Amino acid sequence: MFVTGVVLAAGNSVRFGLGEAKQLLPYRGRTLLDAGLDLARACAFDQRLVTLGGSAAAVRARADLTGFDTVDVPAAGTGCGASVSTAVRSVDPRADGLVLLLGDQPGVRVATVTALLTAGGPLRVSRYADSLGHPFWFGREMFGALGELHGDKAVWKLLHSGTHPVTEVEVAGPVPIDVDTREDYERLLAGDHLVR
Repeated sequence: MFVTGVVLAAGNSVRFGLGEAKQLLPYRGRTLLDAGLDLARACAFDQRLVTLGGSAAAVRARADLTGFDTVDVPAAGTGCGASVSTAVRSVDPRADGLVLLLGDQPGVRVATVTALLTAGGPLRVSRYADSLGHPFWFGREMFGALGELHGDKAVWKLLHSGTHPVTEVEVAGPVPIDVDTREDYERLLAGDHLVR
């Protein structure tokens, strides 16, 4: 099986209220995005993509993008749908599917990605103890739908649309912190992975 890993890192940090990309916030001696990229490197991916938005130049200068093909998302400010629909155009034609990871959610484990890869179904989502969460798997048959996504929360809207069968893959523990706000970042730094 040929698998593409896609790390979404094109967000413009509006909810965070920063003058710079939250992906570049300090985390464990490097950047928040570096932690997400390290996770993707540790997974059994045959191709690795990372999406970049308005802060692409700064991210290229400060994050280690080794082993990744970068995908520039001109419409990144319109929501994650633009990142996904742009990235899917760069997926290798040999890919059987892709795993979607967030560049600001460093607590995801390699075992979670492995569980997604070994499950069945065209659309797979992680089922944590407290909620559904990333990462997601999309089989090749889903690529057309991914290419049409737009706006914010687009992947979740696709998941809940009822138009595709969804496989929930059990994952131990709570959803890892997704750093959208200053409070999320503070909880992450405090090591509080028990709060979403």
